[in-house]
Amino acid sequence: GVVERASVITGSDVMAGDVVIGLPSVGLHTNGYSLARKIAFEAAGLSAGDAVEELGGSVGDELLKPHRSYVKACLDLARNVGVSAFAHITGGGLLENSARILPDGTRIRLDPSLWDRLPVFDWLQREGGVADFEMYRVFNMGIGMLAIVRPDARAAALELLATHGDSARVIGEVIPGAPGVDIVNIGGSDR
Repeated sequence: GVVERASVITGSDVMAGDVVIGLPSVGLHTNGYSLARKIAFEAAGLSAGDAVEELGGSVGDELLKPHRSYVKACLDLARNVGVSAFAHITGGGLLENSARILPDGTRIRLDPSLWDRLPVFDWLQREGGVADFEMYRVFNMGIGMLAIVRPDARAAALELLATHGDSARVIGEVIPGAPGVDIVNIGGSDR
């Protein structure tokens, strides 16, 4: 695609106090497949056709869920509300992808109690004995895209995303600090 240089969203406008909105994922999307396959096929000893009640279908069905497209919602948000940054949560999970969009002097604090964690992540963590921090480093944990907006744009952004059928919600904030991501209350502490 092509975008006019003046319209490029670089993340350089992100500042402390901005609001982090999470758009939900429908599954693994494009990250964590090496670990997910290792857990499902080696640790759990399952095959692709094996049903897992917790997942509501087979292992293969879960691993092959199509990636959700955020294009229309994000373009609409950028054009009509204004966005400081977007982060597509792919390889590198919530921690690495979110940190990439931050200018110096800012970091993100996310609160996982503010979004729905998909059953696949609970299942993978339990079957693989994966630590909380590693889960957030590898997987999207139920959030496929982040949009960072000014606090005064919060309501308009959520309303617009709802017109796209999104159950987007505020899941965190931008705070002062070195670029990175803090996940509130994982493993008994902030990381």
